[in-house]
Amino acid sequence: MPFYVTQGQIPPKRHTAFKKENGELYREELFSTHGFSNIYSNKYHHNMPTKALSVENYELSHGATWQDSLIQNYKLDAKQADRQGNFFSGRNKIFFNQDVAIYSAKVTEDTQAFYRNAYADEVIFVHEGQGMLYSEYGALKVSRWDYLVIPRGTTYQLKFDDFSLVRLLVIESSSMVEIPKHFRNQYGQLTESAPYCERDIQTPKLQPAIVEKGSFPLVSKFGDKYQQTNLQWHPFDLAGWDGYVYPWSFNIQDYAPKVGKIHLPPSDHIVFSAHNFVICNFVPRPYDFHPDAIPAPYYHNNIDSDEVLYYVDGDFMSRTGIEAGYMTLHQKGVPHGPQPGRTEASIGKTDTYEYAVMIDTFAPLQLTEHVQACMSPDYNRSWLED
Repeated sequence: MPFYVTQGQIPPKRHTAFKKENGELYREELFSTHGFSNIYSNKYHHNMPTKALSVENYELSHGATWQDSLIQNYKLDAKQADRQGNFFSGRNKIFFNQDVAIYSAKVTEDTQAFYRNAYADEVIFVHEGQGMLYSEYGALKVSRWDYLVIPRGTTYQLKFDDFSLVRLLVIESSSMVEIPKHFRNQYGQLTESAPYCERDIQTPKLQPAIVEKGSFPLVSKFGDKYQQTNLQWHPFDLAGWDGYVYPWSFNIQDYAPKVGKIHLPPSDHIVFSAHNFVICNFVPRPYDFHPDAIPAPYYHNNIDSDEVLYYVDGDFMSRTGIEAGYMTLHQKGVPHGPQPGRTEASIGKTDTYEYAVMIDTFAPLQLTEHVQACMSPDYNRSWLED
């Protein structure tokens, strides 16, 4: 997580008696990572967070594996997979491997259920829509084009102002999602050369504790399995918390891109890192300033990574026929690059207006049935010249 935060009432010393005015104890919960050896937060509940009335199976599926997919380049319109659903049930799994799973979602309805991804960190890119993220840690405003970084085990809800406008890209990570190490100094502070700083990161604001008894449904995800736990007490009952583990947000428009004399590689556009994959973004920027520079990307062959691009907004310099919400997959071992004529057309251009999110994985991705249903069948032929 980015930095230490403390909110609400906490005792002066960890793991000591912290009493309410009536003499009862607040219930301390240590929310730790890597078995007590990495970052953590301490939360102080009005009631024991372990009190559950019942646990039951919860049926939910996001898309079956496409077993005989070919190793090739793909373009698809993820919107064609849209279905009815809330912020977790409406997700459609598009690509996945042991490290990461990538979903698209058109959120059409609200839910009163709480949600917790027990096995994976989540990065939710809010392509369209605005609202609030509510969690134990407080309220966090959600704006269009925000990245929401939600640590595994966080109990939360996403509420939107207008459910006719909400579209999400969801990235599940089996490892911790981090700010890249080369953006941080030895003390953890973001460096002067990093493309964003602590001022760009938004953290939750603790709300008054909800001390309410009843039956509160919590849907938890364990890999591909779901369960519903009915809690005896409302989970947002914190008097205070402190630490380094909490949900936070960063807007893609606050990313400061690098600019080079000649074309910079995609790795210079990184925004987050995790084990065996990285998340990059492309934002408006001046083009390269060498007099003979070719702004369009060179043809390349990702011999050790699969490349997923999610197109957000703008005019995408290397290809025509791309709209917001489209996705491409360029798999390792298969070369790709600009469409014919796009290299020449880029010469002499001074800048670009484009927003896109890229996920580069270092293990092969598997495809789901949604790719088969939403793909452009002629994408592999789009490099052929008339």
